Amino acid sequence: MKKPASLRQALTAALSDLARNPESLLVFVDKGSVIATYVPGLSFEYSYTLNVILIDYAGDPDTVMVPLLMWVRENQPELLDNVDIRPDGITFEADIISHDACDLSLTLKLTERVIVAEGNNGRLDIVHVEEPMPEPRLMAKHWRLFLHDALIAEWDQPA
Repeated sequence: MKKPASLRQALTAALSDLARNPESLLVFVDKGSVIATYVPGLSFEYSYTLNVILIDYAGDPDTVMVPLLMWVRENQPELLDNVDIRPDGITFEADIISHDACDLSLTLKLTERVIVAEGNNGRLDIVHVEEPMPEPRLMAKHWRLFLHDALIAEWDQPA
């Protein structure tokens, strides 16, 4: 599975507090399954719920949601595009622990397609398939997030 590490990298790049305190970002894979059929070949799909927890988060929730949605747009676009899965494809809970901090839990329903191709002499090649892009990607390499003309976050898009 590649997406949990990819989302961790994207959030850490976007949120300077996470870069300074990486232990405050927890990532769990829950309710995972492998979906395969009895057709020739061993290709399959991971299906799981990704739970991302930010501990003692004192920033504005928008500074988490915008980079999260940017990541989803490239890595699981049907969470934004499919009207049937949109309502519970991305959910969250917050435990308010003080006037200026909360524990924020984000839940995303993700899938990853894996192609297993048979080569010569018993060789099996594994390829994690990228998501199809229904529209052009956001192209900027450096992002600045504003709320009422106040800069609230700034980051470089991970490669």
